[in-house]
Amino acid sequence: MILVEPKLFLDERGFFLENFKESEFFSNGINKKFVQDNISSSIHGVIRGLHYQKQQKAQAKLVTVIKGEIFDVAVDIRKNSPTYGRWVSEILSENNHRSLYIPEGFAHGFCVLSERADVLYKVTNEYSKEYEWGIIWNDPDLDIEWPVQRPIISDKDNRLPSLANSNNDFIYKNS
Repeated sequence: MILVEPKLFLDERGFFLENFKESEFFSNGINKKFVQDNISSSIHGVIRGLHYQKQQKAQAKLVTVIKGEIFDVAVDIRKNSPTYGRWVSEILSENNHRSLYIPEGFAHGFCVLSERADVLYKVTNEYSKEYEWGIIWNDPDLDIEWPVQRPIISDKDNRLPSLANSNNDFIYKNS
């Protein structure tokens, strides 16, 4: 994962920032082409994820919070990776203006910490229902420390398998 902290220009009117600038991303090692933007809006306590698309339609993501605050999580699901099954998290918010770049081979999820959060994620491959997969949010082997007591989870996300039982075709390639 790469934490992106854009240059922020503040004045009495508010602020301006470049959330995505291809040349800046390319010069910093993110050389993926984004082809689809998604926006979700969720209330406090919602956990979305952990989602990924299989190798044939794998997506890298650039996750940004437009309104509110989230606890954003990425899990390495690349078999044979030295960090397989480990997760990282970042607080992303409308106030810190950070984004998280999540490469292919990682499952992604987030939890809403504010009253409501609007999240924008740019992806490098179009959504494909056929290749959509995921991992249960509370997989005991992952032991993610979600910062809510009673999360709100969709029925679909509650039926996802553990990482050990997931339909995962990502293999770590040390290059």
